Amino acid sequence: MPGGGQVKIFGDDRIKNKASKAIPATCETASRKFFVFQIGDGSPRENRPSPNLQSGIGVADNLPMETMTDTSGITAGRTQVLFDDFLNYLSVEKGLAANTLAAYRRDLARYRAFLEKEKATDWQKVTRTHILKYLGAEGKRGLESSSIARGLVSVKLFHRFLTKERHVGSDVTSVLESPKLWKKLPHFLTSPEMESILKMPDVKTATGIRDLALLECLYATGMRVSEITEIPVENIYLDNHFIKCRGKGDKERLVPLGSMAVAACRNYLEKVRSKMKAKTGHFFLGRRGEGLTRQFVWQMIKKYARLTGIAKEITPHTFRHSFATHLLERGADLRVVQELLGHSDIATTQIYTHVSGNRLKSVHAKFHPRG
Repeated sequence: MPGGGQVKIFGDDRIKNKASKAIPATCETASRKFFVFQIGDGSPRENRPSPNLQSGIGVADNLPMETMTDTSGITAGRTQVLFDDFLNYLSVEKGLAANTLAAYRRDLARYRAFLEKEKATDWQKVTRTHILKYLGAEGKRGLESSSIARGLVSVKLFHRFLTKERHVGSDVTSVLESPKLWKKLPHFLTSPEMESILKMPDVKTATGIRDLALLECLYATGMRVSEITEIPVENIYLDNHFIKCRGKGDKERLVPLGSMAVAACRNYLEKVRSKMKAKTGHFFLGRRGEGLTRQFVWQMIKKYARLTGIAKEITPHTFRHSFATHLLERGADLRVVQELLGHSDIATTQIYTHVSGNRLKSVHAKFHPRG
């Protein structure tokens, strides 16, 4: 390590006493960094990767939020190593999506910054009071209750991970309950409103042909925008009227594709995509042959929504809400809708049963003995 000297190991004698081979100071791979610990005389005593989830090896029982220096001279906090291992655990073991992991990373970064302001230097000394104060501070920032609740979930999962990996003796968050939130009713479009949006793309242009295919797919399948932007060509089965979708938790599901969506996708495939120099295997491409981003789809929908003059907040997820709502209004079974949406819990799907007051009345009148 440049400059020699001693790196404090924060009183963890187990690390000092372990023996291992020395490796070059610049050892680093694409997936993990190797830190060289210098003890006393400045000679390399141990080279070890960041904590291994599979083997259960951790850096130390007490995990301070102070920093150590890696072989390249870049400051790397022990907490960051833990965050990376935690997120790797969520990705590999739990199969969480990249967007979900990014949200957890942001939550934990704010949590760490708060604890540093509170002078909390050891994970063993983090208390329930620290966490409650953190949640209060998040509320003062003007965050909605749903965002604060998600932040608490991130914190609880992280502390549970610390306990599981024996970095701390007990889970300080085990006594904290997640708040019960009022569920917001989803915004959806009526069938006439949806039809008016689907008429907006100019199918005389390549862009319009693509946009119509994408909008038809969103409405026909109820897919999340992150799912539809990532879908590869080989997962579109136009002859069989199916799309194979990879959703949250890396779970695959087959979703039927209606005849109008099939026609729009076939038109796009034959007249537009087949003539492009694709830089990716994604089905929906931009002008330069690259895949579309979630933000692009969001802006595209906003544009067509403005053209219709519909006075509603319309996003890609509005199409998903409308898909579920219209199916239930027409008598679809809730379990079927759950499967189509890729919900692991039917309670998530039940939010859509709000919508059809008329549908509920008709069912009651048809089946209740005194209806």
